[in-house]
Amino acid sequence: MGYSGASGGHEAILAAEKLVERHRYGGPSAWLGIDQITGRLRPAVDRIMGEGGLWAPELAARALRQSEGDVQEAAQLIRAHRSTLPRVAYSEPVHADELRVSRRISPAFRNPPGSQLLGRTLDYVGRLLDLMPEEQARARVEELQEPAAPDGHEHGHEHAHEHGHDGTDPRRPPRLLGLLRSMGLLVDRSTEGDPEPYDITRSPVRPGIPRSARLTAMARAETGALVHLWYSSTFQPGRHNHEFPGEVRHGTLPVRVRHPLTGDPVTVAEVRVTEVETIDDLDRAEEDRSRLDMGYGMCFGHNERKAIAMAGLDLLVHRDGGRTSLEQEVLLTLDGIEASGFLEHLKLPHYVDFRSVLDRKRAVRAAMEEAR
Repeated sequence: MGYSGASGGHEAILAAEKLVERHRYGGPSAWLGIDQITGRLRPAVDRIMGEGGLWAPELAARALRQSEGDVQEAAQLIRAHRSTLPRVAYSEPVHADELRVSRRISPAFRNPPGSQLLGRTLDYVGRLLDLMPEEQARARVEELQEPAAPDGHEHGHEHAHEHGHDGTDPRRPPRLLGLLRSMGLLVDRSTEGDPEPYDITRSPVRPGIPRSARLTAMARAETGALVHLWYSSTFQPGRHNHEFPGEVRHGTLPVRVRHPLTGDPVTVAEVRVTEVETIDDLDRAEEDRSRLDMGYGMCFGHNERKAIAMAGLDLLVHRDGGRTSLEQEVLLTLDGIEASGFLEHLKLPHYVDFRSVLDRKRAVRAAMEEAR
């Protein structure tokens, strides 16, 4: 589908842009600093980086400030900026077992291999609006302020976990996946060799592409759209069970590149990610009903809602086997930036299109009157 631009009303357009800038830079409140956004609005910053496909907390904070809190608009700004950056190197693959966890829970096992590490969460308390007066809130901030940890990780986790009964490092616990495999309960979905990940930014996305492409598309998908599709697919008529997370992890992974002189891998940064492995009961006649299957999800930042839905859809698409349009919906309808782009263009002038609709209606009406 192609569109042609139309120019006109330049003075009104410039005035409208000036009104936006007046609210962005002016107003009675203090200027919002980047450190305030990255420090106080981290879930929003993480979501912007995930949907924009770029790990850059300060740039995501700038985008959130520029968009006046519109997460979707901020993600679009980040993705547009990403498209201008040169590709100077390719990162080396890292194993997910290198994840240094700050939160790890297993809803499936009370005592999983390793330990339950609750970390930062409100999963076990009620959602109540905090109506604390501003003065009291400021005092509370000073009371709870802690210095940064020397290794760059957060304090407070040592009081929010149960140590592993097997003496394992709670920051790098063994996977539940290994336990299920040792029990012979998991289906084998391994493939021949180790194919390169599918780059959805350089190759077309259509049904039938590798699993890595689906996972990448879902990692960049709009969180709400992803959750909605997972929810509607999970509770469709005729489906009597649902998958449940075996493990939910949040922590940091190293980013490594090859040194241009020595050729050795060098760690140049760390990124925070959320990783989920979810379990499903195989119950169809054509499936091995003595085993379980597992779906996978990983995304930038701390976004457990997205990673859980992603792992669930990974399983659902595999089990669907192309019987429905589910894979097509996953690949083509979850990108919030594409969907918003189509929606936003509807506000642009469509005078010619609408006039052609009116002309057709007049022609049909004239033909009906002539037939009478």
